[in-house]
Amino acid sequence: MQHIQIESIELKNYRLFRSAELRNLPRLCVLVGANGSGKSTLFDAFSFLKDALTQNVGTAVARRGGFRELISRGESGPIGITIRFRESSGRLATYQLEVAEDGGRPVVHREVLKFRRGQKGKPWHFVDFSRGRGSAITNEDEYGQEGVQEQRTEHELDDPSVLAIKALGQFKEFRVIAEFRNLIENWHISDFHISDARPSVEAGYAEHLSTRGDNIPQVAQFLFENHRDQFDKILRAMSQRVPGVSKVEAKSTEDGRLVLRFQDGSFKDPFIARYVSDGTIRMFAYLVLLYDPKPHPLLAVEEPENQLYPELLHELVEEFRDYSRRGGQVFVSTHSPEFLNSTTLEEIYWLVKRQGFTEIHRASESELLRNLVAEGDLPGSLWTQGLFEGAGLR
Repeated sequence: MQHIQIESIELKNYRLFRSAELRNLPRLCVLVGANGSGKSTLFDAFSFLKDALTQNVGTAVARRGGFRELISRGESGPIGITIRFRESSGRLATYQLEVAEDGGRPVVHREVLKFRRGQKGKPWHFVDFSRGRGSAITNEDEYGQEGVQEQRTEHELDDPSVLAIKALGQFKEFRVIAEFRNLIENWHISDFHISDARPSVEAGYAEHLSTRGDNIPQVAQFLFENHRDQFDKILRAMSQRVPGVSKVEAKSTEDGRLVLRFQDGSFKDPFIARYVSDGTIRMFAYLVLLYDPKPHPLLAVEEPENQLYPELLHELVEEFRDYSRRGGQVFVSTHSPEFLNSTTLEEIYWLVKRQGFTEIHRASESELLRNLVAEGDLPGSLWTQGLFEGAGLR
């Protein structure tokens, strides 16, 4: 299930998203809109689902200021997140999570994981729970076979704020549930901070870049030692985009810590990470993330253009697109016309805040935009001209 295609995401009563849906999602999805239009809120919905799975909905809600802060203004609930996706085998699946309050405590109001084969096939509810009680399929290996009916067992969880896919996904008899749980656990919602990426870190082992980017030296060391081909690709890209950089290494210090060192061909001694520019560190972090030998099934990155020269953004878009082809569906928000110029209308969605709530539009569904691009205009240029109605630059 690692090579799934998310086809739609629906949010109900989630902060600015009182009722909104992204439909017909491509492998690379680029979001634009004015500040405060909901781009960060959409990414937070991804994080919320991952937090609810790895912890519980109570913790996920508390991290966001409580139920009253999370629910859309004027609404009573429940808060809903629905994801429809297609496996590599072609099965259409839907995961639906609703969160409500019970006695002042957030609980799982409803949780359903269902699969459907074909357009007319009746879906099987592999998981169907409400407030800690529900049932799960026991004959999942027979799903889709002619004439076979679903068989179910009833379950009761100790905590109504725990997701059923977390509790049942620990058992081998629920293979499909376990795979879906693993899928969400491996989502990467980037929260990269330059200040975290600069300090030296304890020597250790890390295969993947952390969400805040504070383990870059460990991941660089891992790639150098175990995936030299990918590391060399990163170094070639760095040398092309950052003039003078001829070598990058993770060097151990006397006290057993790792620091990144960047060799500039014009100087005898290398620079350690704290002395190189923000753009250099950020570019290296993105390359480490995007050349990961095992792409995350979902990657979300906000405004990757920050601290980067505009002329570098075309290559960065291509690397995001290549990452999505290798198996990781990518969501990127941007305020950069140059970044947008390297994308297609099919990849662009714009968010507009009207009467306090967010609406979502797909650029390829606008006849005006399609005609202008067909005549040679670029998406970023059309955006700066105000032709993405309601989606200003800032």
